[in-house]
This record gives sequence, C-alpha cells and structure tokens, in this order.
Amino acid sequence: MAAETVSQHDEDDSELTRLLGAYIACATGWLVLSTAVGIIVAFKFAYPEFLTNPYFSFGRLRPIHTNDTFYAWASVALVGLVFYVACKTCATRLYSIKLGWITLALFNIAAVLGTIALDIGFNNGDQEYREWIWWIEALLLIAILTAAYNLIMTVARRKDDDIYLSNWYTMGGIIWTLILSIVAFIPLYQYGLGQVAVQGFFMHNAVGMWFTPLTLGLFYYVLPKLLNRPIYSYALGVLAFWTNLVFYPIIGAHHFIFSPLPWWLQTLAIVFSVAMLVPVWAGSANFLLTMRGRWEQVRRSYALPFVFVGVLGYLLGSTQGTFEAFRSLQAVWHLTNFTVGHSHLTMYTFITFGIWGGIYALVPRATGRAPSLMLTGLHFWLATVGMTIYILALSIGGTIQGLVWMSGAPFIDSVTAIAPDWLWRSIGGSLMFISHLVFAWNVWIMLGGGERVASRIEPIKEAA
Repeated sequence: MAAETVSQHDEDDSELTRLLGAYIACATGWLVLSTAVGIIVAFKFAYPEFLTNPYFSFGRLRPIHTNDTFYAWASVALVGLVFYVACKTCATRLYSIKLGWITLALFNIAAVLGTIALDIGFNNGDQEYREWIWWIEALLLIAILTAAYNLIMTVARRKDDDIYLSNWYTMGGIIWTLILSIVAFIPLYQYGLGQVAVQGFFMHNAVGMWFTPLTLGLFYYVLPKLLNRPIYSYALGVLAFWTNLVFYPIIGAHHFIFSPLPWWLQTLAIVFSVAMLVPVWAGSANFLLTMRGRWEQVRRSYALPFVFVGVLGYLLGSTQGTFEAFRSLQAVWHLTNFTVGHSHLTMYTFITFGIWGGIYALVPRATGRAPSLMLTGLHFWLATVGMTIYILALSIGGTIQGLVWMSGAPFIDSVTAIAPDWLWRSIGGSLMFISHLVFAWNVWIMLGGGERVASRIEPIKEAA
C-alpha cells in the first residue's frame, strides 16, 4: 500500500511538472513574440518610415504587443505557476490535470486568433487592453473560468483547514477577474461616457485585480521557501489583501482626470489612489523585511534577485501611480510618454520580473534542471539595464512633452524635443528583448535541454 501511494505521488508530480513546463514554454514563446512586436513599435517612433506596410502599422501592432503581453505571456505563466503553488501549499494534486491542459489550449487559441484579428484590422475599437473582438474575449473569459474552477477545487481538497496566504491572493485574483471581465463585457453602458467609465474600470483592474494578486501570491510562497524563514508578518499580508480589495476597484477613473466623467468620480478615484499606499507599503514592507539580513543569500541566488526587483517595481510603480493621479501632476503627464513608462514600471519591473523569479525558483525544482548562474545573471542584467534606460527615457521625455504642450508651443516642438528619448527607448527595449532570448534559452535548459545538475538547484522545503 505504501509503495502504491509513493508511486501515485510520483505520477501526480510528473503530470504536474509536464503541465507546468507546457505553460512556461508557451508563455515564453509569447513573451518573445510580443516583445519583438514591441521593438518594432518602439523603432517606429525614432524612424517613422520603418515598415510602412499596413500590417506593420502602429495602430495594429501596438494592441498586439499589449494584449499578447497581458493575456499570452503574463497570464499563461502566472496560471501555470499558481497551479503548481496551490498543489504544494495544499499538499494535494491538481484537481484536474486535463482541465489544466484545456485552460492552456483556450489561452493559446484566444491569443492566436486575437493576434491575427488585430493584424488584419478586426478589433474592439479604442478599448485599451480589450481590443480583441467579443467572441475572442469570450474564449479568454472561459479560460479564466476553467482556471478558477480548477484552482478553487484544488484548494478545497487541501490537507489543512487553514488556507495558505498565497492561495488567498491567487484565488482572490481569479475570482475578482471573473467579476471584472463579466461586467466589462456586458454590452450595457458600452457607448459614450458610460464606455469611458467601464474602460477605466477594466483597464486598471486588469493590472490590479488580476496580475497583482497572482504575482503577490507567488511572492508569498517563493520568498519564505528560498530564504528558509517565515514571512515577516502574516497580519501585514492579510491587511494588504483586504485593503487592495477595498481600494483598488474604483481607481480606474484616475486615467480620465479632466475628462467628461463626473467630477466626483474623478475625485473619488484620486482619494482611493492615495489610500492604495496602505496595501502597497504594507505588502512591500512585508517582503523587504522578510529579506532583511539575507542580502548575501539574495545575491547568490538564481531567483531572488528577480523577486527583489519585482518587489521594488511593485513599491515604486504603485507609489508613482498614486502621485500620478493628482490633478496637478496629471496636467503635465496625462496622455504623454510618461504614462507608457509608468505602465512598463509596473507590468515589466513588477509583474514580469516577479514571474521570472517564480520560474527560476520552481521550474528547476520540478524538472531537476537549471541554467548556469552566468546565464541567469546575463538575463537579469540585460533586462535590468534595458528596463532602466527605457523607463528613464520615457519618464524624462514624457515630462518634457507635457511641459511643451502646456507652454502653448506648436505640437511639432514636442516631437523634436523628445526625439532623443525615443531613440533611448529603442535602445533600452532592444536590451530587454535580448534578455528575453537569453531567458528563452534558459527555459529550454530547465525543461529538458540541459543536464541535471543538483548543485544549481536552490533548496526549497516543500511543506507549506
């Protein structure tokens, strides 16, 4: 009987590892594709005559870049990692491996169809982050629904009565996103001013109620396991969880300050943006205090440097978002390149680095294979330097752009003023893209292309 139990456990782990590997492999392919498109978009600012074919126009490529980054790279990677973490923290197998494969197929089918549709000119208009036409969005919603069911049923079968903090965040994120998606896709209020309100609700909550809780849940598992110490404060984690739920949903309207939206709604969004400092600082402090005194361990780790940058990205990007909501600063930065820099500070520095940290922490443990420290270091520094150049260029250029607009100078003056910043944006983006190619090579090694080298695998105590 004991031998059969061990055999079943090994089989379950093997199936889960194959599923995790498939999610990470697909997500990595989408990361390379979406950022290759992003590089083309970046160079179009510095060289407007670059690739003038309609299929390579800015209006078609930009939503391909953003939607594939959101729903094919980040979403697929996070769902795969979340499934793995749920099984480990609950000491049980995934509720349905088959359903996990169906979820992956739905994500990929939606991304392929969405990419093709956008490139041939079929889209949902100027609805940022939801440009896919409705029936493709429906496939995405079904993918999230199947992921939610699989995750909730897995956690329901946990061995302990308590729910691990990671699973609070990941289940919350998936449940919140289902509500968000259903509300955003209902055709009511999708015209005129109502559409603006719904768009603000969707575009901001896609980041704050989907990517953010899933990534934070990943941090709450990976950090204690890699550092072999408990999270600094369970209470801070719970505080951050509930305050994020209360404050975040309403702040999407701060994207439309000075718009025809009701003044009270804009003001409420600003107030709640300030209130978001509570969950952001509570969560960031929790992670940083957990790492306190272990900086040498962080420096020597494969995964922890990525997690550390992810935590800093969460702290800086979210705090910047609070200040960016103020009307006095919106007057300068609204509709400028500064906003693009801010979005990359959150989605890249926080979400993408956080995902990389989770992959480097968990995939080698699952497969028994890991890249060399040199390759992970090359990935880390190329991405970090490229990201820094990119964000600084757009932040400085966006500020200059806004000030030129406010001065009343001809519009073309703002274009010539920030032309050097667009070139630096392309340089930074190119370094980021090269880092993604290195990452793809590392993924190939972790998923079977490399030898099993036990010394490269960071120890993780699997008990929750």
